[in-house]
Amino acid sequence: MHLSTVIFDMDGLLIDSEPLWKEAAQEIFAEYGITLSDSQYATTTGLRTKEFVEWWLSRHQITATEYDNAEAKILAAVMDKVDKRGLVMPGVNHIFEFFSSLNFKIGIASSSSLPLIHLVVNKLGIGKYLHAIASAGDLPHGKPHPQVYLNCARTLETPPTSCICFEDSFNGMIAVKAARMRCVIVPGPEHYKEERWAAADLKLSSLQNFNQLHLNLLDN
Repeated sequence: MHLSTVIFDMDGLLIDSEPLWKEAAQEIFAEYGITLSDSQYATTTGLRTKEFVEWWLSRHQITATEYDNAEAKILAAVMDKVDKRGLVMPGVNHIFEFFSSLNFKIGIASSSSLPLIHLVVNKLGIGKYLHAIASAGDLPHGKPHPQVYLNCARTLETPPTSCICFEDSFNGMIAVKAARMRCVIVPGPEHYKEERWAAADLKLSSLQNFNQLHLNLLDN
C-alpha cells in the first residue's frame, strides 16, 4: 500500500520549543526544590506534561495533590515562552510544501495540549496545509503509546500502513513504529549519533534534507 499521508510531531521537530519546555520545567520544579540534570530531563522527553510532572514529583516525594498545580504552571509558562520566543525549525516550509505538492494528506500528532498546538500552527503559518490535528493531552496514554498517531490517521481516513511520520524523540519514534507507520527521525544534533535511532526507517539531521529519493525508498 503506497504512502499517501504524512503526520508530524510538533515540539522539537517543527518548532524549537524543547529548550523552552526545559526552562519552564526548571523554573516550576525549583519551587519544589527539584533540579534535573540534562540526562535526567532527556529520559522523559516526548512524554505528556502530566506524565512528566508525575514522574519527577513522585520520585522526589512531592504530594500528589501538587501534580495538577505544577502541570498547570508549566503549561502556562510554556505557552508564554513559545509565543514570545519560539523559533521555527529548519526545513519546515520545505517539508510542508513538498508533501502538499504531492497531494498528501497532512496532520499533526502531538503530546502537547490543543491550545499549544493551535498557538504553534498559527505562529508558523502552517494551518493552510493541515487536514487533521491530534493531541494526546486527554488520552488515557500518551507517547510511546501509538493512540495519538492512530487517532490522527483515523481522522485522515488513512490506513496506518500508508502513513509516514516525522519525529524527534525516542518515545515518539516508538509510538510511530507501534502504530505500524514509517518513521523518519530528526534528532537534535546532540543526540544524532545515538544508536537507539536504529528502529527508525530513516534518520535525518534536518527536515530540509528530505527529498523525493527518500520518499521513494520508504514507499516500497
